[in-house]
Amino acid sequence: QEQVILSGGGLVQAGESLRLSCAASGRLGNGNGVDWYRQAPGKEREKVAGISSLGSTTYTDSVKGRFTISRDRARKTIYLQMISLKPEDSGTYYCNVRTPWGDAWSQGTQVTVSS
Repeated sequence: QEQVILSGGGLVQAGESLRLSCAASGRLGNGNGVDWYRQAPGKEREKVAGISSLGSTTYTDSVKGRFTISRDRARKTIYLQMISLKPEDSGTYYCNVRTPWGDAWSQGTQVTVSS
């Protein structure tokens, strides 16, 4: 069964780092574009970073310089490295694989940054 599995997350203090991993199986992991989203309580889900099938990356302004998205094609995994975390980075994080036949979402993982 093709699926997108997200791992990582947890509770950290402000200034610390975390890495999220998004593993896509089967055709889902064949170099498709992938976006990372987060949703804080009471707020809309927002896109924080993305990587295209060609490897170009985008970031929302609030995470530029602190978050890095990367791809390991052999492992069919996309990573979101987060450094210098802030309390406002807290929320539920998701990854979304964009395929020609539709989007495939991961389950969410909680990131909590304490001040």
